[in-house]
Amino acid sequence: MKYVLMFIETEEYAKELEAMTPGERETAYQKVYQWFDDHRDKIRGGSKLQGAETATTVRFDGGVPMTTDGPFIEGKEVVSGFTEIEVADLDEALRIVKTWPACPVVEIRPVAEM
Repeated sequence: MKYVLMFIETEEYAKELEAMTPGERETAYQKVYQWFDDHRDKIRGGSKLQGAETATTVRFDGGVPMTTDGPFIEGKEVVSGFTEIEVADLDEALRIVKTWPACPVVEIRPVAEM
């Protein structure tokens, strides 16, 4: 089964990263790189996203597309990256996600079969 893992960064976590020394930040990033390496046989793709301030949003209010700069919602959490995994079931996806070493929220969503 395929799932998309959405890595959600909170304002608090972003502040914690910012407060780290370059060495501490590098250590944190190395843990993330190791996580991806440990699960490379299940990972099918994904990427880190640029900051929410770089987003362009299109809303279809009343059927009329309206384009705005910025994230699609105002909030204290933003999706900072995603990856697609292929695993046997949700239990396996949960086992993988429970070892995630970085941002404090990961949403797991099944990929729709088309």
